[in-house]
Amino acid sequence: MRKPQKTLPGVTRRQVLTWTGAALAALTPGTGQSQAVTLTGATPGWRPFADNPPQTYSSQGWLFFTEAEAATLEAIVDRLIPEDDLSPGGKACGCAVFIDRQLHGFYGNFERLYREGPFREGTPEQGDQSPLTPRERYRLGLSGLDNYVRKQHNKRFHELNGDEQDNVLRALEKGAITLDGIDGTLFFAQVLSNTTEGFFADPIYGGNRDMVSWKMIGFPGARYDYRDFIERHNEDLNLTPVSITGSAAWIKKG
Repeated sequence: MRKPQKTLPGVTRRQVLTWTGAALAALTPGTGQSQAVTLTGATPGWRPFADNPPQTYSSQGWLFFTEAEAATLEAIVDRLIPEDDLSPGGKACGCAVFIDRQLHGFYGNFERLYREGPFREGTPEQGDQSPLTPRERYRLGLSGLDNYVRKQHNKRFHELNGDEQDNVLRALEKGAITLDGIDGTLFFAQVLSNTTEGFFADPIYGGNRDMVSWKMIGFPGARYDYRDFIERHNEDLNLTPVSITGSAAWIKKG
């Protein structure tokens, strides 16, 4: 029995045949070189993430962090990305929410990476060779940081004033602070990298709230088609950023 041909949702077989014919007709005779073709008519039914949708969360609250861990992390991201006249701080931008959701997902356990030993200290060119997963790094690092601050200031990190927090983070980055169970510079690099990702990522992942970073740098977002703007050089297009979902505002704090 002949198997029926499948088409995309919202696409008829007649449309597929028409588009295929148009593409073949666009070949320059005798050269095999193609020319641009503009397809008109009904859209092909394509939807973002149709086959691999991003995970979304309807429940409020933290998915991985405890309340104590979240308080420390939010204080850290607010010092790494302080509020100024260009954008809100890292906390208000949702950087901690972004990290929380990433750790809750497959990234948290490095599920898609090779995880067998041996683990040896690598060269700078080889990058991070630690056996610790991101979840382990944050659990150890946040706990170790608060323990250090308690011993030095009899407070938790988020209870320090801004200058004191900056001094602690600078010392952590330079390797001048020893944390229990994890290298301080490794932990700092992990948080800095993930905070940066959360600040510039698509808002669908929890950070970059209201697309503040995209508006700041003039990035137009995840637009499907730029053909109308290709020849417009050295001018401000005044394009409002859009998310992968096509929305100008997508994720609220989870």
